[in-house]
Amino acid sequence: MFYDHVLASLLANNKQWAADVQKAEPGFFEQCTKGQAPKVLWIGCADSRVPESVVTASRPGDIFVHRNIANQIHPDDDSALAVLTYAVEHLGVTHVVIVGHTQCGGAAACHAAAQSPPSPSAPDTPLGRWLAPLTDLAREGKMGPEELVEANVRAQVRNVVETAVMQGAWEKGRDVWVHGWVYEIEKGELRDLGVSVGRGDGEVVV
Repeated sequence: MFYDHVLASLLANNKQWAADVQKAEPGFFEQCTKGQAPKVLWIGCADSRVPESVVTASRPGDIFVHRNIANQIHPDDDSALAVLTYAVEHLGVTHVVIVGHTQCGGAAACHAAAQSPPSPSAPDTPLGRWLAPLTDLAREGKMGPEELVEANVRAQVRNVVETAVMQGAWEKGRDVWVHGWVYEIEKGELRDLGVSVGRGDGEVVV
């Protein structure tokens, strides 16, 4: 099978990593075969500069993950909703974290698109359709690209909170929270936006 140097490097690095982990913690991979019990679902952007396990210094098994362009949660997106359902109902995560990031190409593109009058026709590409809600948000808010990143995270927190999955979990008395964070690429740090939502004493607590 043909591999160029990029793929060959990935495979070699993986082999070395596996050997290092096995040496430092014998039995780790055998333990992984027994299942997973992450406490966090990370819903983030697909940007290659924001690898959740790396930036949080987490181990395999610590974080359940869903990533897509511009960390979107569309009400009709079965992929994202399936992940949310599995994480909350089957894995028992206690924290759902929506993570946007600075220097987001998706947010920048939507901000630029929002400077033009709305088109009478719907976007005709997969990326255009995917980002349409974010473009609408940019057009409504009249904000800069970095402000749009934060506004987008807040909007996705609301979208997650309004899902039947979260509402059902809270109705059952589940102690599960939804949070909004931003990863600052220029600093390598996560920032909590202070928009956590959970269920307490029968009321939604913000």
